Amino acid sequence: MEKIQKKNNRLLIGIAILILGVITSILTYHHATSESASNSAKMFYALSLLIATFGIITTTSGIHSLSTSKNARKLDTKTLAQAALCASLCYIGFTFFKIDIPVGPEKTAIHFGNIFCVLAALLIGGFWGGMAGAVGMTIADLTTAYVTSAPKTFVLKLLIGLIVGLVAHKICKLSDDHNKKYVTITTIGASAAGMLFNIIADPLVSYFYKTYLLGIPQDITKVLAKVGALTTAINAITTVLIASILYLALRSALKKADLFVHLS
Repeated sequence: MEKIQKKNNRLLIGIAILILGVITSILTYHHATSESASNSAKMFYALSLLIATFGIITTTSGIHSLSTSKNARKLDTKTLAQAALCASLCYIGFTFFKIDIPVGPEKTAIHFGNIFCVLAALLIGGFWGGMAGAVGMTIADLTTAYVTSAPKTFVLKLLIGLIVGLVAHKICKLSDDHNKKYVTITTIGASAAGMLFNIIADPLVSYFYKTYLLGIPQDITKVLAKVGALTTAINAITTVLIASILYLALRSALKKADLFVHLS
């Protein structure tokens, strides 16, 4: 009972932090993004986004703890190391390998960040793979011109990882010893499932998030959603191809090096 109570408290604290961060972000957005905004206003807005992101992490952790059974697989060193590496690669893939496409005062981008989010989910499972993508891409947002998109990015990348992991490891049992053809088809199918979700969700969520939470004019968000749908589709095709190739190449190498994470 005491352990369950601690998990409940963690979840409640996470929700409280998330609400505080979101409310503060909304209240400070216009002051921080105006042409006459001071550095202190921008810093306070960035801090509020960090609080919201921390709230998302804590809430997600609380939900995961409550839904994890006593016999669930424990987090080991290999999983943690690969999650940290993939988070770093997500950051690098978005920060240094992207093409910015301006749409009025906002931007969208063609980038390589999603590749390592999907790869992480294939390698270490949906939750930790999604967390790697969410953390890496959120930090990338917070350190670039995409700072206002950070909370949205965290949620969407986590969901991409969860979907890829669900299809690959829960439904198709990818971590079992299957023949090469089965592994290839499953890898491509799971990657495509995560990216199909992103093609639909990213422009839609971005439109409502920027219109109703950030107060950006509707005509701009409509154009941004249309352009975003195109860039998201390009990112999706690139991600499915490269992530699948990388996973198929790494799978046997990791097994030989005894670094392969068995999820079944």
